[in-house]
Amino acid sequence: MDGNGRWAERRGLPRTDGHAAGEEALMDTIWGALDAGIRWITVYAFSTENWKRPVEEVRFLMGFNERLLLTRRDELNEAGVKVQFIGRRNWRVPRRVLKHIADTEELTANNKRMTLSMAFNYGGRAELVDAVSAMVAEGIKPDKVSEKAIRKHLYDPKMPDPELMIRTSGEYRISNYLLWQIAYSELVFTEVLWPDFRREDLYDAVREYQNRERRFGGLDTE
Repeated sequence: MDGNGRWAERRGLPRTDGHAAGEEALMDTIWGALDAGIRWITVYAFSTENWKRPVEEVRFLMGFNERLLLTRRDELNEAGVKVQFIGRRNWRVPRRVLKHIADTEELTANNKRMTLSMAFNYGGRAELVDAVSAMVAEGIKPDKVSEKAIRKHLYDPKMPDPELMIRTSGEYRISNYLLWQIAYSELVFTEVLWPDFRREDLYDAVREYQNRERRFGGLDTE
């Protein structure tokens, strides 16, 4: 969900106003995904690298994500959305935010219509480091290391590999996002800044995805 700061700067507004404007984009995208029958959506809410930003912006983002949990979780629950979080929970995140995360996950745990996975305090490399650390702690032998074993130790082993990754704001890079999971994902890059992103932009990306051939390293025999 990239481009919040640039969206605000182009309007002569504080960068934090761009983050706040991103809430409408997020919710319209979620409702649009539900209407389209999408069963799983993961969004990059806060990265491990975002701690490098100015203190005021970090504080705002923490408070913004906390407020989002408190104001939106009931309607997401009523819509049948399971909300979960992937990322480091034992590193720097305020306890009150962790409490709201746990409460939201518990509230929505049994919902089946769609899973909304929030990558919060998340980094793709950090996830792999944490997975390897867990494997070492368990005493897993080198000859037992496999893709299956690594996946078992990711933040959410049951999370399906994304079929499509959308990067907003005209940036053409992965930015340490789901490095393991997107090995064979289709990538769509759009110039739209995140606060301007709406369900129609999601549908445009899905249509582009539908016109691609997915061979997973093999050949299309049809």
